[in-house]
Amino acid sequence: MDSTRQEKYSKLIQKEIGQIFQHNGRDYYGKAFVTVTNVRVSPDLGIAKVYVSIFGMPDSKKVLEEIDSHNKEIRKRLGDSIRHQARIIPALKFFLDDSLDYVEKIEKLLKDSQPPQNPNT
Repeated sequence: MDSTRQEKYSKLIQKEIGQIFQHNGRDYYGKAFVTVTNVRVSPDLGIAKVYVSIFGMPDSKKVLEEIDSHNKEIRKRLGDSIRHQARIIPALKFFLDDSLDYVEKIEKLLKDSQPPQNPNT
């Protein structure tokens, strides 16, 4: 269970990294559509795990590697934007959020498992 401080810090980082991606995303990952879905911060606020969803690209792991290669630049921009609100600028670790893919897979399985409906009854 995260503390209130961690949750507020997570939301702040999520919002700011989302804005960074919105303004400078093409420099980091090209034409993919990237959304910051969740951020988890360690109790000491030193590490932030950033979960992103990637659409519009067949190889999302490659896009994630591109984002990770610009980690220092993204952290610098994050520090510039939250320097008056936070004392610690966390180290960023990016992860692929595949929860939407999982939901789609479950929905497809459920849809396929239903027996066909008879229109006469």
